[in-house]
Amino acid sequence: MNPSIPTPRRGGILRPAITVFAALSLVTGLAYPFLTSGIAAAVFPHEAAGSLIEQDGRLVGSERIGQSFSSPGYFWGRPSATAPMPYNAAGSGGSNLGPRNPALAEAIQARIAALKAADPDNPVPVPVELVTASGSGLDPHISPAAAAYQAARVARARHLPRDQVDALIKAHTDTPLLGVLGEPAVNVLTLNLALDRLSAGR
Repeated sequence: MNPSIPTPRRGGILRPAITVFAALSLVTGLAYPFLTSGIAAAVFPHEAAGSLIEQDGRLVGSERIGQSFSSPGYFWGRPSATAPMPYNAAGSGGSNLGPRNPALAEAIQARIAALKAADPDNPVPVPVELVTASGSGLDPHISPAAAAYQAARVARARHLPRDQVDALIKAHTDTPLLGVLGEPAVNVLTLNLALDRLSAGR
């Protein structure tokens, strides 16, 4: 061994590495999450709490997570491919079925058949998002066109004038952020809750 080269002391490298690891763990694992959560709770309390919706003192869902509706008197959202149940927030994900997969074609045909059976006189082509799941499987929105496709069926099932249902759709259509970011969308849960309130008030 060359006597002119100093031998590293035991722990000389390990101690700084452990110190840096501990410091970064505290900053990124504790301080940063607590800081961002605190800011979010102060600035956006509703969103930070999960965008939960309560009605008559009862929790009915979240604005950010879709729900399954199958009654003709409700608007239907996008299908969900999450497991073991639809709209499972703990298991977000798509079906991962490719466009040429026969199982996907069969699922789409079954969804089209269900929509047609619920409204057999509707001549409008079925909007694509009513028969295909989103990548997350949790999408709570549909397009205004998908809502309009279902308006006649809902109005008939609820014994409501069509113009009242159309007005509800318009009132619950979210516009793009700053007018340019994103597309107009309708939150299915809030629209259906508004439908229930309208029907109850008649």
